[in-house]
Amino acid sequence: MSFDTRIMINEKINSCDIFCVVIDNYGDIGVCWRLSKLLANEMGLSVRLWVDDLHSFQRICSEVETDQEIQLRRGVEIRQWAGVFPEVMPAELVIEAFACDLPERYVMSMVSKKNKPVWLNLEYLSAESWVSGCHCLPSPHPYLKLVKYFFFPGFTANLGGLIIEHDLLARRDEFQADVALQNIYWDKLAVPPRKPGEVRVSIFSYESPWLSALLTSWSRGPLPLTCLVPEGRILPQIAHFLGRQHISVGEVVEVGSLRVYVLPFIEQDEYDKLLWACDVNFVRGEDSCVRAQWAGKPFVWHIYPQHDGVHMKKLHALLELYCIGLEKECVRALITLWNVWNSDEKYEKKTADSIDDIWRNLIVNQEIIEAHAIKWAENLSRNNLALNLLDFSLKVGKIAPLEN
Repeated sequence: MSFDTRIMINEKINSCDIFCVVIDNYGDIGVCWRLSKLLANEMGLSVRLWVDDLHSFQRICSEVETDQEIQLRRGVEIRQWAGVFPEVMPAELVIEAFACDLPERYVMSMVSKKNKPVWLNLEYLSAESWVSGCHCLPSPHPYLKLVKYFFFPGFTANLGGLIIEHDLLARRDEFQADVALQNIYWDKLAVPPRKPGEVRVSIFSYESPWLSALLTSWSRGPLPLTCLVPEGRILPQIAHFLGRQHISVGEVVEVGSLRVYVLPFIEQDEYDKLLWACDVNFVRGEDSCVRAQWAGKPFVWHIYPQHDGVHMKKLHALLELYCIGLEKECVRALITLWNVWNSDEKYEKKTADSIDDIWRNLIVNQEIIEAHAIKWAENLSRNNLALNLLDFSLKVGKIAPLEN
């Protein structure tokens, strides 16, 4: 490093401030909330989570009160980030999530500390090859005695890993092996137990021009198919498919072989169970994508669309990694469905009819893909983001800029 250094006294990080600006409703806060709980409850840190949108936060954690500036929930101190920022002592570890700008007052407090905090920018998740070259790179502040480091989550050993609780896969395995536990869960959602041969699919996605074609395919398919749709952005599209103005939470609609259950918005822990309980999961954004991979089931990722189309490069980068070692027919089934679902072009009749074949190819290969998904999740679980983040922070924390 080109700046002067000294050894810090602390050999252990005890406190952490995480800053979150909610952009994608639930993805940003979803990641920050999981990481906050993990650092507080499994790593023993004192964690403050600063959030600018408590209403979105409340959707994934009903215990959050939107009119409280300070509240303690599940071992994490939640602070409302709005208006004039209060004068607080910065934590030893400071995480700005997804390149949000820290309050100027807070930054100046960081400068004033004798032992400078470790400052990390937790970046967006990407499987692209260029990410490894940027992971952990320092970025000295242009005029203050502070250094920020870029920390990239990822799917390979040379990146920061993924958020995973220590017992997550064990809890998943227990749930998936116990039909009684699954039926208790279905009962809570007012969904009946499975029928013989029934396929269950969850859809939590952005709007897709292919939704109507897929629902049509399911409705005329040979197998009974139950579609579980948590309250979200695609409900108007489902209503349009049914020839209705709107559809409400709690409704159950049957069209041919298809039954659609409109579920209330599901909190994080319960959403994990939905992913575990379904045969195929359509997910959106970063947090849901990662949790679908822990579920060990075939999944379709609806990546956040960007105008310049760079999101498709990210989509294909993940697919390329995910499909390593998978049989060609299974790879073809996944790539075709992922590409179709993420297409922003209106489908033509000929292509829309082919959705039957695209879906059939996935279901025919479902067991093979699921076995692959279980191994994939097991391999990913060895690269824990929270552990990697703390390990890196401890190494960096032993070296800090000298004060003027």
